[in-house]
Amino acid sequence: MKILQWLKPGIKLKRWVALGSMGILFIVFAAVEFFNKNNINKFYMFFYLFLIVAGIFTLYISITQGLKSTIALMNKGYLNMSIDSSKLENLIYEKRLLVKGPKVVAIGGGTGLSTMLRGIKYYTSNITAIVTVGDDGGGSGTLREELGMLPPGDIRNCILALADTEPLMEELLQYRFKEGNLKNQSFGNLFLAAMNGVSENFEEAVKKMSSVLAVVGRVLPVTTDDMILKAELENGNIIEGESNIPIEAIKQKSKIKSIFIEPEEAAALKEAVEAIKEADAVILGPGSLYTSVIPNLLVKEISKTLKESKAIKIYVCNIMTQEGETEDFEVADHIKAIFKHAGSGVVDYVATNTQEINKAIKDRYLEKNAKPVLINEKNIIDLDVKVVEGDFVTVKNGLVRHDPDKLARFLMEIIMDKKLLFDRKKIIEYFYLSRRLKENKKVRSRE
Repeated sequence: MKILQWLKPGIKLKRWVALGSMGILFIVFAAVEFFNKNNINKFYMFFYLFLIVAGIFTLYISITQGLKSTIALMNKGYLNMSIDSSKLENLIYEKRLLVKGPKVVAIGGGTGLSTMLRGIKYYTSNITAIVTVGDDGGGSGTLREELGMLPPGDIRNCILALADTEPLMEELLQYRFKEGNLKNQSFGNLFLAAMNGVSENFEEAVKKMSSVLAVVGRVLPVTTDDMILKAELENGNIIEGESNIPIEAIKQKSKIKSIFIEPEEAAALKEAVEAIKEADAVILGPGSLYTSVIPNLLVKEISKTLKESKAIKIYVCNIMTQEGETEDFEVADHIKAIFKHAGSGVVDYVATNTQEINKAIKDRYLEKNAKPVLINEKNIIDLDVKVVEGDFVTVKNGLVRHDPDKLARFLMEIIMDKKLLFDRKKIIEYFYLSRRLKENKKVRSRE
């Protein structure tokens, strides 16, 4: 027990040391590249200068926070081998609870996937997030074009959702520059871009960033191939680029007929395939149907493995329709689109929301040709998919979103009840312990 008494503050100190090392790496890498190149364009000049500044700032943060952790070790007597046994008990208990949780694979992209992951991490550490890499817009698109790397945006959001990191660090990584050549670019994207520059490949870069931020579970790109998303509209036109598809569908007043990827034979990441094979449950979504969820299933080995998997397969349907993608879609239409692109057998259950949406919110969405997704159970059952209904909606800044806590609890109860055959008493006990874990983490974050 004495050996473990400094576990929590010791881990924090180790984290800041790792971050400091990363800052030094940024500075050295940027300085070497900057001074070794005779002809350098403006973008790279600002990028390398930014890395140097970011490295200095990161080093400063790691030193100051590292000193605080060291002082905390001394003030709390941890260096003298004394211990707050209740805190150590909580840490050990949390680790045991999470390790015993079901093996969950979440597939998707965008903000929907990361939102769900924020809730799921309180119930299990056996999480694998498989994330689309078809994004070509915003800061991710710029880095993809300029540096020839896979888009980091959705990956970054999922890493932060699963990270056990300090609030300041998350705020830093989500920060977007407001001026200059880096305007609208997030620091987290640049962090991952720099990590990609000092790693053998993008997959390794994601693993290193996950390690630095103490991620619960794993975040994996669906493929490391340079995947480009395309769509055929009902008018016969082909649209290239994830960000262009809904825009052109609206502009041309033509719905999406189908989507496809290039290269058609994009290779699935081996670890992603293995995760699906070993999973107790696979969750699709939530997220944009054609640009976040289905693109992952177009990687053939992913959809093939999903069909063969004995895991319970749950599709979390969107709450509202989306202009340019799913206008007038019912729940059954979402499932039909998935089956059309990936084949039947990839969805066992569909999670649908039963909470009534406020009329004022509905009216606001109608202005953008969006409305609540209708649930016609007969049409869904005809597709050999079972409906599971729950109340997991929240409204933030006038936008309808999935509530991460409610959704995670709802999904975990389904997984344990339908797949793992837990009796009711065990399920109640598990959720009680999970709630205690969440409360403990909130107390520690305030400390």
